[in-house]
Amino acid sequence: MPTSDVLVYTRTAGYRHDSIPAGADALVALAKEGGFAAEATDDPEAFTHERLARCAAVVFLSTTGPVLTDPGRAALEAHVRGGGGFLAVHAAANAEPDWPFYGDLLGTRFAGHPPLQPGLVHVEDPAHPATAHLPGTWAWTDEWYDFTAHPRDVGVHVLLRADESTYTGGTHGADHPLSWCHDKAGGRFFFTALGHTPQSYATPAFRAHLAGALHWATGRRS
Repeated sequence: MPTSDVLVYTRTAGYRHDSIPAGADALVALAKEGGFAAEATDDPEAFTHERLARCAAVVFLSTTGPVLTDPGRAALEAHVRGGGGFLAVHAAANAEPDWPFYGDLLGTRFAGHPPLQPGLVHVEDPAHPATAHLPGTWAWTDEWYDFTAHPRDVGVHVLLRADESTYTGGTHGADHPLSWCHDKAGGRFFFTALGHTPQSYATPAFRAHLAGALHWATGRRS
């Protein structure tokens, strides 16, 4: 069955970001601009093998807590292991806390964040579709997520780093990952910690970051 669409999932079982509607609208629009059909849903019953067989990529948009049924977990794992794309945005780092496969995909877990504040982001890979449009260093306002372990230790490809010298409350030091990707589980997995505010999703640089992430996760080539 051809993969031709993008499923944006917005269910929360914990904190719910007020940026989710803006983010869902942006991701659906960006997927359509990329040539895919797209829809947003918070219905866990959407996660079936038959539904995900049509997906070029699944997006978890600031999902928190346990948001899938056991059959849904099985369908999503099969999607990824079968070569499907998976994009996790912002609080999706705090989803499915008791599902080991999801933790392995992330390569870490959410640990906390300081207050929302401006800081600087460094681009580590200027050639990746999700970062190629960005300057080497760019100013951003977000929650600057901290993580329980460094994902680089499990072999992910880090794309963006936070500059902890430009804000207060960081816990990782000079090497603070914000966005990374890998294909270790069979499909293409991409994570960005950015995207806390509704305004983020109207910002051209961040929209281009998400568009490039979708481009990569769906296996598109320039």
